[in-house]
Amino acid sequence: MTETDAAMVEPSEKVKISTKSTGSAVARVLKYSAVKLALLFLTVVVGVYLTVLIANMGGYVDRIRRAQIREGVALSMRGDRQFTLLPEEEREAVMNEMIAIEEERLGLNDPFIIRSFRYLGHALTLDLGFAEQMTSDSGSKQVRLIILERLPSTLVLFGTTNLFLFILAITIALYLSRRYGSFFDRVVVALAPTSAAPGWFYGIFLILIFAAALKVLPFGGMVDAPPPESKVGYALSLLEHMILPVTAIIMSSIFSSAFSWRTFFLIYSSEDYVEMAKAKGLTSQAIERRYVLRPTLPPIITSFAFLLIGLWGGAPIFETVFNWPGLGRATFQAIGFYDTPVIVGTTIIFSYLLAITVFLLEFIYALVDPRVKIGDGESKA
Repeated sequence: MTETDAAMVEPSEKVKISTKSTGSAVARVLKYSAVKLALLFLTVVVGVYLTVLIANMGGYVDRIRRAQIREGVALSMRGDRQFTLLPEEEREAVMNEMIAIEEERLGLNDPFIIRSFRYLGHALTLDLGFAEQMTSDSGSKQVRLIILERLPSTLVLFGTTNLFLFILAITIALYLSRRYGSFFDRVVVALAPTSAAPGWFYGIFLILIFAAALKVLPFGGMVDAPPPESKVGYALSLLEHMILPVTAIIMSSIFSSAFSWRTFFLIYSSEDYVEMAKAKGLTSQAIERRYVLRPTLPPIITSFAFLLIGLWGGAPIFETVFNWPGLGRATFQAIGFYDTPVIVGTTIIFSYLLAITVFLLEFIYALVDPRVKIGDGESKA
């Protein structure tokens, strides 16, 4: 369409064209979101089903469960005087009948392949049933309550730590990019390999130094026992108990993150448009904010997302080291008890958190980088 033809277009037709374009863009976004959600859901399904298979250990857990049922029935029946007076054959028949009823109640009579898909369906719909060994703080054996009691503790710890880590790493990386080659820059570069050690590794040494030797911080837990009655006292106790785990996570990640993000800043600081902005007389703060920080946010966000996923993966050991009553420690305890419903339940929660993180990452890209077009398949240079 030429400029003359465009000028001759009626205003109403322009509105129709704009509305059609907007509707097409919305349709592309919805289609992209649906496809992305379907792929992520398929990934979650595969991961949870593999967890169900691994948690049963090739039928070994079923054998343990049957042995526990037989032992529990035998103990309960031996406490019944009338049962002890029965002949041996009748006693054996009654025990076998009780064991069969309990096995049928738990679904152990069905083949494992059928039960595995049943477990999968219940897990995906968060119909997690009852735990076999573990209980919630209120005494309930519902897996949903066990998870809901421990999930907030994990979110508080890792949410606070990751927010603080992101801001601190960005600040240090910007400082290092302004002072490339300085003493502090060389120190961070030299300490970057220390991030290969997980957070719980540093946590052990922090507990030994500040809790065992110096006795200035608590060994673990979320709050003092008994918990403070006032809200202010409870908050202060929570902050005190968070010092060591937060410090351990930061020590395991800060140097590597600051080093890699500082490299991104150095690369973008040498671009031609940055030199042009300096020639125009823009302040260093404006140049850093508009021309250096903004284009580096997508790779930084990607790096931080992988870091977050790695921290979730290490939550069982990390929370166990600090005796933190979170979802990771519940997973560790469930593995020790062979409590398959709790293992599957905690896994599905972590899987959903991971899928939500990856899904939101796509839209965060579009917010921080206007060149990214969600659902368009093209990017503006």
